[in-house]
Amino acid sequence: MFYGKIEALKAKKLFRELRDRRSPQGTRIAFDGREYINFSSNDYLGIANHPFIIERVKRALDSYGFGAGASRLLGGGSSLHNELETRVAQFKKTESALVFNSGYAANTGIIPSVADEDTILLSDELNHASIIDGCRLSSAKTFVYAHKDISHIEALLQKKTAKRKIIITDSIFSMDGDIAPLNELYALCGNYNALLYVDDAHATGVIGEGKGSLAHFNINPEPWIIQMGTFSKALGSLGAFLAGSADIVRWTSNSARSFMYSTALPACVIAASLASLELAEKGIERLKQLWANREKLAKGITSLGYDTMGSATPIIPIRTGSVENTLRISEHLRRNGIFAPAIRPPTVKESRIRINITAAHTDEDIEQLVEALREA
Repeated sequence: MFYGKIEALKAKKLFRELRDRRSPQGTRIAFDGREYINFSSNDYLGIANHPFIIERVKRALDSYGFGAGASRLLGGGSSLHNELETRVAQFKKTESALVFNSGYAANTGIIPSVADEDTILLSDELNHASIIDGCRLSSAKTFVYAHKDISHIEALLQKKTAKRKIIITDSIFSMDGDIAPLNELYALCGNYNALLYVDDAHATGVIGEGKGSLAHFNINPEPWIIQMGTFSKALGSLGAFLAGSADIVRWTSNSARSFMYSTALPACVIAASLASLELAEKGIERLKQLWANREKLAKGITSLGYDTMGSATPIIPIRTGSVENTLRISEHLRRNGIFAPAIRPPTVKESRIRINITAAHTDEDIEQLVEALREA
């Protein structure tokens, strides 16, 4: 039934194969009996395998077992879930918070909850797929604005009428590594009485001294700002959260289908997130190391003449020009012991190698990558 479509993908060099690693996730990763330096992980702080997290997980397993058994609304949650939500609200300086099973579940649940038929959504053209799908699942009308184009957004705000207007943006764009102009978006929302929805998945633990994008721009978490973030990237765990006003959280817990109709995350996963949040809050030196590594690698890549496509974060894309050249460079890196998969359509319009640097990478890791890129 799908053979023709599969063959068409292969002909365009866009077919992907699943890889099963035989090692923990980290700066070293093993496939098919060979170890590689891993530059594809979102574990920015390098804490996913930290002994402190593992010990907390073991303790929660002993206390709560594993499976949650039901959704939160049907008793599937634990006291740890409530504790984590309290900690997240403190971390993000909001009134309340709500835990979701994943970033995808959060965006596809929260957005339809807050956007009804009397709402218009203004969404950045490079927003994550989960935001796009969240907009599609809502009953609101969605208008896509040119990437970070403030004048385009303002023109849409002036032209379109609705009871509610929501500007939706990634704070750090996951495939480009650039940062949304939140200070300007914040001002627009104030001028046009709009809500601001910020996907902080790649910013939490990374910018704003680890607090995320609002802290990065010194923006107060107003009640009309809705923050989504994840535990699965810099925090090295699993799941996601909504952080915002108490009313937003109460409403979403009673209307977000991905929350209401999903079995709760196991308590041991929640324990991991609690532990990782504690590590992130205390890990200033780890955060400094992440940014030192980022600056060293970015300087090395650009010194070779590569275009890093406006990256300002530990996500450093390398413009490669074509699908074929992207695959060639990725394979060259693999032969040199470096894992950095080719990023191709439909994930992005323009193929690239996406390098993710972490606090756990060494100077030798960075030098090996730069030398392999020089040869490529």
